[in-house]
Amino acid sequence: MHTVAVLALDQVIPFDLATPIEVFTRTRLPGGGPGYRVRVCAEAPEVDAGAFTLRAPWGLDRLGEADTIIVPGTARPTAALTPAVRAALREAAAAGTRVASICTGTFPLAASGLLDGLRATTHWLAAESLAAAFPEVEVDPNVLYTDNGRILTSAGAAAGLDLCLHLVRRDHGSAVAAEAARLSVMPLEREGGQAQFIAHDHAPAPAGSALEPLLEWLRENLARPVTLDDIAAHAGMSTRTLIRRFREQTGTTPLRWLHHARVRRAQHLLETTDDSVERVGARVGFGSATAFRDRFKRTTGVSPHAYRRAFGARAGAVSP
Repeated sequence: MHTVAVLALDQVIPFDLATPIEVFTRTRLPGGGPGYRVRVCAEAPEVDAGAFTLRAPWGLDRLGEADTIIVPGTARPTAALTPAVRAALREAAAAGTRVASICTGTFPLAASGLLDGLRATTHWLAAESLAAAFPEVEVDPNVLYTDNGRILTSAGAAAGLDLCLHLVRRDHGSAVAAEAARLSVMPLEREGGQAQFIAHDHAPAPAGSALEPLLEWLRENLARPVTLDDIAAHAGMSTRTLIRRFREQTGTTPLRWLHHARVRRAQHLLETTDDSVERVGARVGFGSATAFRDRFKRTTGVSPHAYRRAFGARAGAVSP
């Protein structure tokens, strides 16, 4: 069974600590069995969690036994990382363990050197501090999470849920992740990034907060050949204004959002239907099987056939 170790550092943020525990302990496979084993690990038996003191059942030695390590945020992100924690994280990563952070948990990862040369994010309020303290890290304050393969980071608070559900989807497919999301009362994937939550000096125009009806229209028309002009016309604005408003509210462009939504719908169809790969591509609006395969692989890292082989049987689908 996949073991997740949640590393509790002093001044750990309780919400960030609870998020991976709740998501992974409640994840169930199609047969009803647990998807993960979760362990809370710490350097010392007792951890200061601000409003209370936490007793961690496991020590740093168990990090090396985990398949995934989650580092929650702390109230003092710039506090020095102890040599023991730094060594444990580096040794686990070198052995192939997947390591992820939530919120300001990105700071310990950066201090351990695991983020050198990689793209990372953290809570938008701490992004400038992260970039200043660790110039070798490419800090992106606009996204909800980053995925570098074995090293992942997430933004603040609820973005930890996005990251954990993303990991469930990577490990067990969209059907299992969707059920975990329902138990968490969360959408499996929130579109956009932190850009929609950042407090700006000037409030955005009122219309800038009204994209949800447009996003819903796009979801309902994934199978149609929709152009940028079509989207702008439906929104009742120029393409230039559409792009600007879209980036302000979602952190991406209209067409990128549309391509991403189509691939996510395709993942669900590959898992839950016996439609051919070509049929799935057509159902989500790709004009050709080649275009579908290329976009799917760029987004997920694997081909549609490989994705179905990995996850289709678990959802009852039959490979073509």
